Amino acid sequence: MKKEKEIKTELDTEHAGVFYIVGTPIGNLEDMTFRAVRILKSVDLILCEDVSNAQKILKHFEIETKCTNYFANSRLTKIDEIIDSLSDGKSIALISDAGMPTISDPGSLLIKKIYEAKMDTDEIEIKVVPGPTALASAFSLSGLTGNEFVFFGFLPHKKGRETIFKEIEINERVSIFYESVHRFLKAIDSLEKILTEDREVVVCREITKLHEQVVKGNIKDVKEYFAKNKDKVRGEFVVLVDKSNFKNK
Repeated sequence: MKKEKEIKTELDTEHAGVFYIVGTPIGNLEDMTFRAVRILKSVDLILCEDVSNAQKILKHFEIETKCTNYFANSRLTKIDEIIDSLSDGKSIALISDAGMPTISDPGSLLIKKIYEAKMDTDEIEIKVVPGPTALASAFSLSGLTGNEFVFFGFLPHKKGRETIFKEIEINERVSIFYESVHRFLKAIDSLEKILTEDREVVVCREITKLHEQVVKGNIKDVKEYFAKNKDKVRGEFVVLVDKSNFKNK
């Protein structure tokens, strides 16, 4: 009975003036947590990247909370409005189109500004409601060894792109980056130019979705596979490159 009472107290006191960073599924809706559903149902407002995308998951879990767009380039006045609402005791949740907000996603500036406002008042709390990420899921799936990795997010289209590949070439930790379907083959071509055949490459595609796939091998093997199976060049990609033995050469 004591345990039930403690849980009830936590549920009853968790909301006023709280900004929640809420993880949502990256593909499979069954990965949504009970806590995420409860929080999204109970907050006063949900901030999202795209309302139409958000409504798909909200409708599935019968979440009727008001939802509004929040973008990385949202005007500062909108950020001030959000902070004012939190100061007034409102509860607000931030979600992304998939996965954890701020990881290759909008929201970092907003959270920074909320922390700055929090220094001046005790009326705002920031809490995280963990959920799936393609980054962690791909690393778990990869079979690559080691406890350290470097995450590059989505690679830039032009400026800085080659610099990152040069970093990957000599990186003594596992390198991980996201790539869109439109630039995936170009990324594989760039990796072929810098990687030796002893470096393992892992491509995770459509993680948690119906056509989830993992392709492993050296860079030549991976390039050959996708050249022969062009129908597999679709969806969302996480690319992992094993650590370099650069110092030992």
